Amino acid sequence: MNRFYLLLLSFFSPLVLLAAEPSAFGAGDITSGNPYGLTKDEKLLLETEKKLKKVSTKSKLQATQLESLRERVDGLQSVLESLSRKAQTNKINLQNIEQATDGSLKSIEEYQKRLSLSIQKNKEEIDALKHLTSELTKSLEAISIDYVTKADYNALVTNVNNFKIVVAKEIKQIATVGTKKDTIAGIDLYKRAKSNYKKKLYTKALSDYEELIKRNYRPAHAHYMVGEIYFKRKDYAKAISYFKKSASLYSKASYMPKLLLHTAIAMLKTGDKQHANAFFQAIVAKYPNAKEAQVAKKYLDNL
Repeated sequence: MNRFYLLLLSFFSPLVLLAAEPSAFGAGDITSGNPYGLTKDEKLLLETEKKLKKVSTKSKLQATQLESLRERVDGLQSVLESLSRKAQTNKINLQNIEQATDGSLKSIEEYQKRLSLSIQKNKEEIDALKHLTSELTKSLEAISIDYVTKADYNALVTNVNNFKIVVAKEIKQIATVGTKKDTIAGIDLYKRAKSNYKKKLYTKALSDYEELIKRNYRPAHAHYMVGEIYFKRKDYAKAISYFKKSASLYSKASYMPKLLLHTAIAMLKTGDKQHANAFFQAIVAKYPNAKEAQVAKKYLDNL
């Protein structure tokens, strides 16, 4: 288009020079603001010049607009490149998130597997403990059948031996104290029995604990202490009988590990290795942190 304008200008330039020569009165001057007396060619030249000016102005405007559009396109291109970079970054982040999610899922699955194994192991241990408890219950029932008669027999023998062996003075003191027992409060009698036991006055302690049993004052503990006294006297059959009664009255007592241990030892002393073994195992399983469990393990190692 610019070439076309140049050709027009080169064609009409001689005419312009001719027309530029003024007349005596200014006629034919196409450069004046309001020319007059123009010839047909001059008028055509003037019109062409006006059109060329308009075309030039429009061309400059279009060039400006084109430059503006180019700048906008460049701006959009920059935005597009920025968005493209962000999209790539987001894609990488998404891949990282997916990888992290996969890792988390694997960790969760591994934790669930470990938890499942732990639950299964706990269940097996609980089942084993239940089985051992069942065996212990059976053993207690067997003890009730196997030892009651023997315990009664030994009780008679012990009573006879007590009259022969125990010092006559202690027997007289027991008789004297026995007349006063009914006037002593249960708590005081309990304290006295405990004190006599600590002093190793087992005959007096035995009498006091038997009175507590009659009164039904802390009977579980009283039976246990009577069992301990017979255990110390090596009257194992009778000790087992009282231990069994104590456990049946209250099986959650703090002294239960010691009661079970002495029961097991008493069984071993009377030749009942099978039930003794069951009791030693029960102590280790149910009271693993108790000192009695360590003693029970030593017995098990030697059985």
